[in-house]
Amino acid sequence: MKYSQFINGEFCTGSSSEMFEVISPSTGEAIGHYAMASGDDVARAIECAKAAFGQWKRSGATQRSELLRRIADEMRADRDRLAHQIASELGKPYAEAQKEVDVAAEMFEWAAEEARRLYGRVIPARSVGIRQTAQLEPRGVVGAFAGWNAPAITPSRKISAALAAGCSVVIKPSEETAGVALLIAQACARAGTPAGLVNMVFGQPAQIADQLCSAPDVAMITFTGGTDVGKQLGAKAAAHMKKATLELGGHAPVIVWSDVDIDKVAASTVATKYRNAGQVCTSPTRFLIHESIYDAFCDKFVEHAKKLRVLDPFDAQAQMGPLKNPRRRSAIHQLVLNAVESGARLLTGGKAIDKPGFFYEPTVLAISDAKADAARIEPFGPLALLIPVKDADEALRQANSLPFGLAAYAFTNDMRLAHRFSNEIESGVVCINELQASLPETPFGGYKDSGLGSEGGIEGLREFLKVKCVRQGGLE
Repeated sequence: MKYSQFINGEFCTGSSSEMFEVISPSTGEAIGHYAMASGDDVARAIECAKAAFGQWKRSGATQRSELLRRIADEMRADRDRLAHQIASELGKPYAEAQKEVDVAAEMFEWAAEEARRLYGRVIPARSVGIRQTAQLEPRGVVGAFAGWNAPAITPSRKISAALAAGCSVVIKPSEETAGVALLIAQACARAGTPAGLVNMVFGQPAQIADQLCSAPDVAMITFTGGTDVGKQLGAKAAAHMKKATLELGGHAPVIVWSDVDIDKVAASTVATKYRNAGQVCTSPTRFLIHESIYDAFCDKFVEHAKKLRVLDPFDAQAQMGPLKNPRRRSAIHQLVLNAVESGARLLTGGKAIDKPGFFYEPTVLAISDAKADAARIEPFGPLALLIPVKDADEALRQANSLPFGLAAYAFTNDMRLAHRFSNEIESGVVCINELQASLPETPFGGYKDSGLGSEGGIEGLREFLKVKCVRQGGLE
């Protein structure tokens, strides 16, 4: 791709002389070169988004819905090319990348449906001749930031919700998966998205964040990424009185009770744990296993982990690909070394795979206490921690012990215990006896340091709307 930005309905190169590369995690080689956006480019994107918002906020629900459906159709028509780009830039196995495109298209489809159901309400008046209503209005220009680990889903979720609510968007996806994001911009253009309604820029993240957070014409910030960066961005938005939704990091606990089918739970959690090489914010990571089945579960979990086929993402047999970049691989390895030094037992994995790219073995650690850094720091990679617990009180204490609360899981056939876990685990998403933490129609957001607000579901769509109370008299 020769262009680097999408501004006012046109693909263009950035006006900065500075360039950035997209690296293939499978080979370690550059597969794309792009020009960064300058401050002037970002300013123009904001100006165009403001102008487009002036028209789009007056559009009808049917018009918004039809546009979003067309974008979904264009993404489905371009499924194979998008999946190829995801596999190339992220390293996700191609079949898994195809599924990501399907979900990304569903984001637009679901938003299209809900765009027609953004209801306000009539509030009963205290006296005759008064009418009082609560009206929903679009917030305005949205400044959006998306990470690299779900390069089709995350931008699609933000763009679709903003457009459904009547907002316009300036989005900065990750530079590490720029090609995927630009293909989404192509789908928007082919669908007939009005010029300026969706703008996409790439550049220095801190510079663009400062510009979007301080720009008077940007009404809202939405960010998906790491907790530390998210806190900084949220503070910048708050300093300018901007609404912010933040979907941040996690360190998901998984409670495994003594009454489960050990092999079945081990097999399903291994598949989910190592999906996208563990580079998922909802990835099950801290396995809190009842002590009576601890050894048996460890054996089965390791057995399934060893069977995973870690291959080039375009190999039809691949179940796991490489990590995204050398920083991730180094971070995982340091966590493993620290854990072993702290007394953890390495059950399998624990080293890089000797081949080009950034491949790392699926790794399992048995941990008896929280001394290891990995027990407190989100691994964001192919690392599972297996921890014994003696009772439900201890399981809940450990599950809630960290300042994260994005996703959590529990497996038990005891309905009373399941009810207790669902009520007492401190997390924005709790899955009981299943592992699907996020869907287009369900709300997704974190407790504590895992974020503010929601994405997905009607709750996520409402984040892009503001409420106006109107009282009108003289109706007698």
